[in-house]
Amino acid sequence: MNPRRALLACGAMIVAAGLSGPAAAQDAAYPTRPIRFVVPYPPGGPLDIMARALAEKVRPALGQPVIVENRPGAGGNIGADLVAKAAPDGYTLVMGAVATHAINPALFPSIPYDPVKDFAPVVLVASVPNVLVMNPATSARLGIQTVQDLIGYARRNPGKLNMGSGGNGSAGHLAGELLKTRAGVFAAHIPYAGATPAQVALMSGQTDFMFDNLAAASPLIAAGKLKALAVTTAARSRLLPEVPTMMQAGVPDFDLGTWFGIFAPAHTPENVVQKLHNEYAQALGSPDMRRRLADMGSDASPGTPASLAALVQSDLRKYAEIVRISGAKLN
Repeated sequence: MNPRRALLACGAMIVAAGLSGPAAAQDAAYPTRPIRFVVPYPPGGPLDIMARALAEKVRPALGQPVIVENRPGAGGNIGADLVAKAAPDGYTLVMGAVATHAINPALFPSIPYDPVKDFAPVVLVASVPNVLVMNPATSARLGIQTVQDLIGYARRNPGKLNMGSGGNGSAGHLAGELLKTRAGVFAAHIPYAGATPAQVALMSGQTDFMFDNLAAASPLIAAGKLKALAVTTAARSRLLPEVPTMMQAGVPDFDLGTWFGIFAPAHTPENVVQKLHNEYAQALGSPDMRRRLADMGSDASPGTPASLAALVQSDLRKYAEIVRISGAKLN
């Protein structure tokens, strides 16, 4: 080889090694320091509880602490945006949800991140049905035992029913708006500052019905403090096998569920995303984590990063349509 060409080739190899060698080695060694795991909601909710359980479960395999940090506000937008703008190195993750990645983009006039372009999906943690519930005393007083009873009462008594929710734009609110649209009925919407205050209002008779997250409602249903009329997903919940779906109860084209999953910032190296996926999916598949999710009314649904990306795209379209037909908006 010509000496000049040989020298240039050698130099190119050195440059390539300098650019890719240490980076590749760093990625291969990942993680080498603690991982920040952002929960964009207050402490104590289902996402927070599961994030903390998973953080402890994956710590031995990753060899580094996973530190959960609650950054609530703006319906989850603040915490999600923090991660969207973080360095794409695998050291900042978010426990995203159907709200942060599918509902909020349609509901808010603008949000500071793109739910598709600004994130690298890691793993779907769980899927949870919502459930239409009433106070048993209210259902007995109004003669409502089924979804069709509820629809019939609303039609015979226009304007007399009210519907609680955990807040404007929550999954429960939009499920209620979809029911009103599909059944052609009206119920006044009363938003509360979270699912717990909405449950308290329902059980005290201040509201007539609500769509609640099954993870939060199942203990109250089991205790007889809430009456379940239907679940919102296409299939029945194995935790409430006797309770029909909304479609089985006669409401057409009704398939809504709550989900939460882990996301990294966009452009996080693929091998880092895959390592995170592998460790979290293995943790989710363990018997103790599956039992914990089942106790919360959830089903472990690890899937693949690609399947989580497809779910985000699908639900973005679904909730944009629900927001459009219901007219729900947040300023």
